[in-house]
Amino acid sequence: MEQYIVTGMSCAACQARVEKAVSQVPGVNSCSVSLLTNSMGVEGDASSSDIIRAVEQAGYGASLKNATSKNTSTLAAEEEALKDRETPKLKKRLLLSVGFLIVLMYVSMGHNMLNLPVPSFLEHNHLGLTLVQMILALTVMIINGKFFTSGFSSLAHGSPNMDTLVALGSAVSFLWSLVVFFQMTVMITGGSPNMDLMPLYHNELYFESAAMIPALITVGKMLEAMSKGRTTDALKGLMKLAPKTAVVIRDGAEVEVGIEEVAKGDLFAVRPGESIPVDGVIREGATSVNESALTGESIPVDKTVGDTVSAATINESGYIRCEATRVGEDTTLSQIIRMVSDAAATKAPIARIADKVSGVFVPAVIVIALITAIGWLLAGQSFSFALARGISVLVISCPCALGLATPVAIMVGNGMGAKNGILFKTSESLEQAGKVQIVALDKTGTITEGTPKVTDILPNGIDAKRLLELAYALEAKSEHPLARAITQRAQEEGLSLQESEDFITLPGNGLQATINRQIVHGGKAAFISGICTVTPELQKQIEQLSDEGKTPLLFEADGTLLGVIAVADVIRPDSAEAISQLQKMGIEVVMLTGDNQRTAEAIGKTAGVDEVIAGVLPDGKEAVIRKLKERGITAMTGDGINDAPALTRADIGIAIGAGTDVAIDSADIVLMNSRLKDVAAAIRLSRATLRNIHENLFWAFFYNVICIPLAAGLFPWKMNPMVGAAAMSLSSFTVCMNALRLNLFDLHNAAGDRPLRKRVLPKQESGETIETVVLPVTGMMCEHCEARVQKALLEVEGVKEAKANHNKGEVVLKTIQKIEPSVLEQAVRDAGYEVTKQQIKEEETTMKKTLQVEGMMCEHCEATVKKALEAIDGVESAVADHNANTATVTLSKDVDNAVLKAAVEAKDYKVGGIN
Repeated sequence: MEQYIVTGMSCAACQARVEKAVSQVPGVNSCSVSLLTNSMGVEGDASSSDIIRAVEQAGYGASLKNATSKNTSTLAAEEEALKDRETPKLKKRLLLSVGFLIVLMYVSMGHNMLNLPVPSFLEHNHLGLTLVQMILALTVMIINGKFFTSGFSSLAHGSPNMDTLVALGSAVSFLWSLVVFFQMTVMITGGSPNMDLMPLYHNELYFESAAMIPALITVGKMLEAMSKGRTTDALKGLMKLAPKTAVVIRDGAEVEVGIEEVAKGDLFAVRPGESIPVDGVIREGATSVNESALTGESIPVDKTVGDTVSAATINESGYIRCEATRVGEDTTLSQIIRMVSDAAATKAPIARIADKVSGVFVPAVIVIALITAIGWLLAGQSFSFALARGISVLVISCPCALGLATPVAIMVGNGMGAKNGILFKTSESLEQAGKVQIVALDKTGTITEGTPKVTDILPNGIDAKRLLELAYALEAKSEHPLARAITQRAQEEGLSLQESEDFITLPGNGLQATINRQIVHGGKAAFISGICTVTPELQKQIEQLSDEGKTPLLFEADGTLLGVIAVADVIRPDSAEAISQLQKMGIEVVMLTGDNQRTAEAIGKTAGVDEVIAGVLPDGKEAVIRKLKERGITAMTGDGINDAPALTRADIGIAIGAGTDVAIDSADIVLMNSRLKDVAAAIRLSRATLRNIHENLFWAFFYNVICIPLAAGLFPWKMNPMVGAAAMSLSSFTVCMNALRLNLFDLHNAAGDRPLRKRVLPKQESGETIETVVLPVTGMMCEHCEARVQKALLEVEGVKEAKANHNKGEVVLKTIQKIEPSVLEQAVRDAGYEVTKQQIKEEETTMKKTLQVEGMMCEHCEATVKKALEAIDGVESAVADHNANTATVTLSKDVDNAVLKAAVEAKDYKVGGIN
């Protein structure tokens, strides 16, 4: 997206005019103009010169946002673009206007209504008093000349805006008063007495209205500019975090240079208390870093050699030297700022309603004002009365409130998210997140930590510390993920590493080494139980650990069982609570994983998800998301790399724990922290923002619906044009202030959560039953299994009814259209069950083979075997189970057993047989 700065816009009608003009340029795919930030985002291959020319021809100005010199950083350009230039100008105009307006009001109302004194030469001099009013009013109008130049210029271009309404209202008031003034001069020259001028002077002059209208609108404009400026405070705050200088190492000496002079690969130093200037990797020293500027997390993070650091974070304690890896606009901070800025330049779908209204609003108001004036004249009222009603309609109507209703709330919501480590890439993602009905969570790294950890230590005849010491000595030389988990636990407990000799890896079984003159073995239960005796009580505990999704590792020395250490990819501390919060919002939570069904069900039960879909590869996740979208608006949450296809397919893609890699193209929302609770917080913030937008739109529409008839004189109270101008000036200010209330919203407080709708249920098709199909299904053990199979089949397009019977081992389907049996079989397989007998031709070419695989010890081993088998031509899918020591492949064509065996054994596992 190319961004531009647009000048000259004053209201939503201007915004609509610019969008329309640029959208008509050949090569422009989409255009979004923000009245709030005076920016424009354009997508397409049109040249910038053509786009700028189109804006200028529409009566406005434009320039490229990044058209800065080489010596000016991108952050400086962004900060310059957001600088509030309007408020000082408006303040100066307002002060001058008020000065002359006070004198005008003194002469026109103070003298006439309160009999306040005036100079003697003006006493009872109605022509003189009128002339003074005219001069003062003209002065105020000249001071606020921008309304007139902009208003009449846009009218000449055929795109009247809010300034047109102000200019017409003020100009008509002035011109009518001028006509009355000349009428008074004609009467005087004709010999009429001074008393005859009284009715004209007191009832027909509107010079004070001509001056008051632009002055009051300027008040509103200034309040609006001030409040609009506050909506971008979060973005400005991020920009101010960027350090302006850095201390780099040049020829062994520390030299302070401007931040734009730091190059990738430079070595830079950071002392305690200083901001880290650019992204980098620590090469010397250790410290703790406060990353709250980027993540919202105030607790410092310990860093040492090899760890990454990000620009704008604070070095809390130690002196460090780092190598620059990302500089300039590539730093994490710059990417965050660009993301928030791009989001402000995009348009939320709900804003299009207001845009459509704003595009025709001003012309409609001018027509209504004319109809009002003509109507009163036809009703027998005086021209002065009819004119006052028409002018009131012009000046009270406010398209700005409509135009600002959405962008101010979006900007504040985006800023709130950025301060809390939640980045919305577009305004649409901020709006749509709150409407999510289903959240699909990738298991590894999202619900779980992503790395195996020791969960249980069950010693047998020795204490737990001694068991862990021996396991540490045995596993220290292994590179297996399970070995690293035991090594990490031992190091955390401060255990010393004992020497081991004659270390041997036993592929498919475990490890062997000599420790303290004892031959020690460690590995899976099937291997160790062949060396020593495992008691029935311990065997039962091992089976329980396996049922919980953990991998039990047994250790023995010289034929004596030492105990069991269980390792698993543990659930994050906040996962269960985060999932509970999502469910409280009425959102269905689905866990996707490549693990086998047994392990996945155990983790899913602990986490509390509504549904578990196991055995799913990254490309398979995309298909699952497509299916979930048929049931409702779906968000996919993953790490943003392996889950890219699914993140792209989902209605909302959420990349969690992206850390320093925030530019993930496939995600719509990026969470800087690895907290699953932030998914709920993002949805909560979206709902609050959408609620605020609805409030703003209601106020904007309500204001115009009530005030235009009031100004037209349809109610008993007849409005003075000056009152209309005051009401108009406050409407936009009210909308902006309401949006600023979002800054008080606590997006981590779940107390107010409630479901927006009933929980999602699979869709069922209606229609006449045209076919009954009986599927023989194996694996169903209870009513829960029946429900799972029925749910899976009801999601197939064309299935009207599904009734499963686990006692008979069959499912009876009623369909409203012809469905390929292979589609039904896949649906059953996706649910974790199998169709045993197929009565279709495809089954003749669909085969399954089961390999007896030795050596799989955990989910990582399963994934390795699965990947190796599915890389073979002819293998549609593979499911590995380390507990059963099997791998089952589904073949689209016959594959030689030797090929299957070679693929598995190439990964250091042993194939015992193939059935």
